[in-house]
Amino acid sequence: MPGPLPTPDQLLRRIDDAMLADRRGFRSRLGTLQREGAGAAGIAARVEQLAAQIESSALRVQARNKSAPVPAFDNDLPITQRRDEIAAAIARHQVTVVCGETGSGKTTQLPQICLALGRGRAGVIGHTQPRRIAARAVAQRIAEELGFDITPRGPVGFKVRFGDQTSDATLVKLMTDGVLLAEASHDRDLLAYDTIIIDEAHERSLNIDFLLGYLKQLLPRRPDLKVIITSATIDPKRFSDHFATPSGAAAPIIEVTGRTYPVEVRYHRVADLDDDDFEMNEEEALLQAVDELTSGALPSGDILAFFPGEREIRLASELLRKAYQNGFEVLPLYARLSPQDQQRVFSPTKNGPTRIVLATNVAETSLTVPGIRYVIDTGLARISRYSHRTKVQRLPIEAISQASANQRSGRCGRVAAGVAIRLYTEDDYKNRP
Repeated sequence: MPGPLPTPDQLLRRIDDAMLADRRGFRSRLGTLQREGAGAAGIAARVEQLAAQIESSALRVQARNKSAPVPAFDNDLPITQRRDEIAAAIARHQVTVVCGETGSGKTTQLPQICLALGRGRAGVIGHTQPRRIAARAVAQRIAEELGFDITPRGPVGFKVRFGDQTSDATLVKLMTDGVLLAEASHDRDLLAYDTIIIDEAHERSLNIDFLLGYLKQLLPRRPDLKVIITSATIDPKRFSDHFATPSGAAAPIIEVTGRTYPVEVRYHRVADLDDDDFEMNEEEALLQAVDELTSGALPSGDILAFFPGEREIRLASELLRKAYQNGFEVLPLYARLSPQDQQRVFSPTKNGPTRIVLATNVAETSLTVPGIRYVIDTGLARISRYSHRTKVQRLPIEAISQASANQRSGRCGRVAAGVAIRLYTEDDYKNRP
């Protein structure tokens, strides 16, 4: 004999235990049933059906809670020393701004701090990266720290254009900011998420700026949503003020210093030649820099060289392989590489040959290439620019800023004291914005 039907109050309380994405629909259906009244045709069957669906959703939350991995905090990372302060700020405030220098560990540790707070159970912890390659690499790194592989049924997954490694079991989801924007078109209140981390906010692309504006409007409708804005180089007060509450209280700012060793910066003057001779001139400067770093006067170590794009990386790769035959392992790193080729960069072999990693500015802040001791900086990058005249996003090659140059040189101060060679003059550096 079936038991008594649950009361509306009982169902309402149970809805609070369901997945975030389901709650609004459940409340709407419950309200409809209450308005129709107990005498409506088929009301008992509909109440039973709703109660079963609420229970199923609540059990999903319980299952996600049981499967949640235990965070694996790295006590050597500076951000871990501020873990309690960051966790308290996230718990008390809807928006938190974390300003972390290169090497602070913010990208991999913040999602784990959120997991430790119980986030990611009723909804997903969404973590955006400006580039596909960074989304994949960061997901892989977090999964490894938690003791898992990247699989569709694992607790950590990623979703990028042409690649989706997520499922209903995903607790932490890495993605590009473009993917999150696309999801907002059919999930206006982003109900799939209970936490959103916008990483590398300093890049200020059109996607990131749109997301920041969208989240500002969304937060009053989603008081349960936590937002964390993070970057390596940032004016934190502007972001804090942007997310001020209606009462005028700005979002809290937590600054985390990076863990770096001293870096010696050297400048190589590249002569001003005609455009026709530009590539040859750059090739000469690159070979001179590699010779300087591998001549034996310095301790052995891997080299990270920055180039503006894929074409320049291909040309440099051919040049190095011809000049040094099999003396070095030359590895490219750019967005269109296959995941297998990308993974080679992040899985160095012990006692192998010196590696020369040729990367775009994706290796500047978005992710860390392990084992790098030396940096060669061409001083150029493809910078995302929005053209008001043509109304499209462009990627022209431009001279990088002083902040970007400092980020690049800091990449060789992660494992030991390093040397950064800039293929431009010190006066050029000082004249940059």
